[in-house]
Amino acid sequence: MNRNARTADQIVGDNEADALFSGLEKLSGLILAVSGGSDSTALLVLAARWAKRLKHAPKLVAVTIDHALRAEAAHEAAAVKRLARRFGVSHRTMRWQGRKPKSGLQEAARIARYRLLAQAAARTGYTHILTAHTLDDQAETVLFRLARGSGLIGLGGMAYASPLPVDGETIAFLVRPLLHLPKARLVATLRAAGVAFSEDPSNQDPRFTRVRLRTLMPRLALEGLDARGLVRLARRMRRADATIEFAVDAAASALASRPWPAGGPIAIETVRFANLPSEVALRLLGRAVAHVGNEGPVELAKLESLYDAMRQVGSRLRRTLAGALITLDRERVVVERAPERRVSGRRNVSRHRTTAMHKSRKRGFTK
Repeated sequence: MNRNARTADQIVGDNEADALFSGLEKLSGLILAVSGGSDSTALLVLAARWAKRLKHAPKLVAVTIDHALRAEAAHEAAAVKRLARRFGVSHRTMRWQGRKPKSGLQEAARIARYRLLAQAAARTGYTHILTAHTLDDQAETVLFRLARGSGLIGLGGMAYASPLPVDGETIAFLVRPLLHLPKARLVATLRAAGVAFSEDPSNQDPRFTRVRLRTLMPRLALEGLDARGLVRLARRMRRADATIEFAVDAAASALASRPWPAGGPIAIETVRFANLPSEVALRLLGRAVAHVGNEGPVELAKLESLYDAMRQVGSRLRRTLAGALITLDRERVVVERAPERRVSGRRNVSRHRTTAMHKSRKRGFTK
């Protein structure tokens, strides 16, 4: 097989692209997150071609986030605007204003990016934001979370679609239509179409954890742990996670009367709670804390510490976590809203809860 034939096999064709965007055709409009890099540029090109083939297509709006971290960013945003016009797609640039943190820059930029994308969705009235995450990104995410000691949920990687909570409300959904495609195929598609793209130098900056992990991928692949292997692991973790969530649903229905009051109390018989498999008990406890607490998501490590203490004490315990008060005695485990704390004589204002995230995934804790 010659080189041209191999390249043709890599190109994302019309039929495959139609399958990628299937289910989105009846929406009034879609936000496309386009930075100008190869992946997001391919998203723009494939989505524009797909929409053109439809009789009644959603309106496409490409949004570029200028993080104001590099002088070249403005020029790259202008290049995306020209490309979007070439393909008949509306475009707007949104800028990350304000001071930038000296540490945790990538995470802060990610949060700002999604906040600005959510604002763009709110302004247009569209509810779906398409991002260009690829199979390679999924593999890096799993590796990153594995290095951070993530639990089963985190090792499931990114979902095809997920809610985007902003200030406790879900106003949009993130959709990742390219998640099972390797980056190489997107690059091949752009080259075949004669479409140029930019390269963000931060993607090669070893100061960032993801970049350092990315450099490990070729060596891991030599040992059989390539991107597809990591993605396969994520798929199996999601399958196992769904099974456990089913068991938690059953335990919640059997052990604690529903509906649960907003601020509690939620009461569970101690003996029955103690007899649950550890992962099911942990998640049930996490759900209860998240439901009645008012200080945001429950950190998994803190939840595990609480659960371990409950198992060791065996008779009595009284602790607070994420705005919830957990009381254990021989008869019951009770989870209720914790009394408001006072700081310097003034009430400490609780942080907004990301309720939409909990309801959408039925989770009681963060990854």
